[in-house]
Amino acid sequence: MAALLGILRPLQFALDHVLRIGRWIGIACIALMVVAILAQVFFRYVLNNAQPWPEELARFLMLWMTGLMAPTAYRRGGFVAIDMLTALLPRALGATLALALLILSGLVLIVGLQFGIKHVNSGWLFASSSLYVPMELIGQKGFKLKLAWMYMSLYVGLWLLLAVNIELILRQVVTLLGGEDRLRPQMHADLTVE
Repeated sequence: MAALLGILRPLQFALDHVLRIGRWIGIACIALMVVAILAQVFFRYVLNNAQPWPEELARFLMLWMTGLMAPTAYRRGGFVAIDMLTALLPRALGATLALALLILSGLVLIVGLQFGIKHVNSGWLFASSSLYVPMELIGQKGFKLKLAWMYMSLYVGLWLLLAVNIELILRQVVTLLGGEDRLRPQMHADLTVE
């Protein structure tokens, strides 16, 4: 039990802080996404001159927001789940089933990571059709953004989801071993305990 808690506590501490930063970046992505969509509405309906970049920028920001916010939702149990069966089973059997489902989820995430890195690597071959980085503003040569930066949101999100999955597995094992009272509560928004 001490070994499990020795692994769990630093992982939980790291996730508390990394996911908090991810939430703040995700919030910034949402705000910028709204600005990009409002800009597109302005260009399209006020100036009658639709631009290609606001939609692609909004998609880019949405993907990063999702990749950075999904791990927090997973950690808090915010994903859709059917837990009727685990609730109906005896406590130990329900906890064992929950552990098996977490392990299965971890395996799916590992497979997703294998596909994700291939997707990111292929993204270095192609540039965005409309997202241009105007480096001329600082005396450099401008360039179109590589699609890998967009695809990397999936890869980063999967790594964070896997880290959360490992934390949840460790918490479930500690619970099964009767050490639930030794678990530190998970920290939530702005590192306050709920």
